[in-house]
Amino acid sequence: MTSKERAFLRSQAQLLEPVVQIGRDGLNPECTKNTDDALTARELVKINVQRNCLTPVREVAEMLSERTRSQIVQVIGRKFVLYRYSSEKKNHIPLKKDND
Repeated sequence: MTSKERAFLRSQAQLLEPVVQIGRDGLNPECTKNTDDALTARELVKINVQRNCLTPVREVAEMLSERTRSQIVQVIGRKFVLYRYSSEKKNHIPLKKDND
């Protein structure tokens, strides 16, 4: 992902509300499945890590992106944004590679 694509996705994610909450239990299979489903439906997902989660936010983001085969767009504070192209979505987020 280029820096321009990442900047565009950050601007798109600015108005999103967090879809997934990660709490005290950390990253469990249910949370991974919910994130995977949300990525399939939306392509761009904002996730909130609650204060009672013992795992650092960056580490949670890396593990979740690895498990869902997605890319980390940004990590700010206790929130992070993931992106994954979805072939099932009709209106894709227009990245440069979609226009090639």
